[in-house]
Amino acid sequence: MTDFSIDELADELSDFAAPVKGTGRSAREERIVAGFEDIQRFVDTHGRMPLHGEERDIFERLYAVRLDRLRTLDDARSLLMPLDRQGLLKESPPSAAEASDLSLDDLAAELDGVQVINDIRVLKHVNSREDRRVAEEIANRTLCEDFEKFQPLFERVSDDLAAGARETRPFTSEGSINIGDFFVLGGQFTYVAAKGDEIQSSNGQTNARLRVVYSNGTESNLLLRSLQRALEKDEAGRRVVDVSVPNLFSSEWDADDISSGTIYVLRSLSSHPYIVEHRELIHKIGVTGGSVEARIAHASREATYLLADVEVVATYKLAAINRTKLEALFHRIFAPAQLDLTIQDRFGKPVRPKEWFLVPLSVIDETVQRISDGSITNFIYDPSSATLMEIK
Repeated sequence: MTDFSIDELADELSDFAAPVKGTGRSAREERIVAGFEDIQRFVDTHGRMPLHGEERDIFERLYAVRLDRLRTLDDARSLLMPLDRQGLLKESPPSAAEASDLSLDDLAAELDGVQVINDIRVLKHVNSREDRRVAEEIANRTLCEDFEKFQPLFERVSDDLAAGARETRPFTSEGSINIGDFFVLGGQFTYVAAKGDEIQSSNGQTNARLRVVYSNGTESNLLLRSLQRALEKDEAGRRVVDVSVPNLFSSEWDADDISSGTIYVLRSLSSHPYIVEHRELIHKIGVTGGSVEARIAHASREATYLLADVEVVATYKLAAINRTKLEALFHRIFAPAQLDLTIQDRFGKPVRPKEWFLVPLSVIDETVQRISDGSITNFIYDPSSATLMEIK
C-alpha cells in the first residue's frame, strides 16, 4: 500500500479539483466527497470497482489507490458511509501484496502533459504506461541475422500487391494474428515468422510471444497483443490479405470447354548435388496458356529451369481464370519453402530462380483441390512438417 495520506493526495490533485460548492463541509471534506463521487461514477459506468495494474487507465489506477486509502481512514469512512450507495467502503482494506505500487512520483509522471478541460477525466496527448511499453517493444528491434530467408517473401508480397493478387485492409481489434501473416506497420512490411505458446493474461485474453521480421532487415520479439495494439494505433496500419478467387476450376471438363491454361508441375533433372539429394521434393510450379511441352522445350538453356532438362510430373486444366493471379497464388502459398539456390546463367551471371519450391507432390495436389473448393483460405504451408496446416 502507498504511504501517503488522503490529505497529501488531495493536495497533489488540488489543481485539478472541481470548484467547491457551499455545502457546509470543510474544504478537505469536499475534496474527499468529490474524490469518492469520481469512484462512484466509475463503478456506475463500468459495473465494477477500479482495479490496480499497469495495464489499467491512469485514472482507474488512481481511483483504486484512493478507494484503498478511504477504506483505512476512519474519519473519511464516517463522512462517506451515508453516501455509499454501492457498498464500496464495506470491502476489507487490501493486503500489502494486493496494494498498488503507484507512488506520487509515478502519478506525476503519468499526469505530465495533461490538459484539463473542465473535467479531470478528460486527457489530451497522454500515453498510458501500457502504450509506452508497446511503443518501446516495437522500437526495440535488432538486426535479423537470417534475413536472406525472409527477403524473398517481402519481394513476393510487393509483387503480389502490384499485380492485384493481394490487397491491404485496415486492421481491426477483432483481427487475428498468426504465423505467416503480413502487415504494414510504421510504413514497413511486417511478417509474423514464429509464435510461441499461448499464455493467459490477467484480463482473460490470450497472448503469445512473436518473432516479427520487418522489411528493413530488422526483427523484434514482442507480445501478440503489443503488435495488435500498435496496428490499431497506427492510422496507416494495414493487414495484407489474399484476394479470394472463387470457382477457379470448372467442376467438369468437356471437349467444348475453352481452356485458359494449364498448371504444370516440373521436376528438375539437374546434376547439381543439392538437387540430386532432394529431387523428389524440389518442384517448379507454373501456369501457361499454351503447350507445356513447348514451354519447356529449351529448358536446358534457360536459367529459370536451372539450366537442365525437366520432367512433367503433374498437370491440371484450367477454365476461365486469370492465369497470372493463379500462379501468384501458388507462389504465395509456398513462399516459406522457396528454393534458396543461386546458379550462373550462360553468361556467368548469378541467377536465383523464384518458381522452385521444396514441396512434396502430394501437397501440391492437395493445394490444387483446396484452391478449387475455396478451402485454401483456411490453410498455410508449414515447411517444417511439409504439410498444409489449418489456421485455427
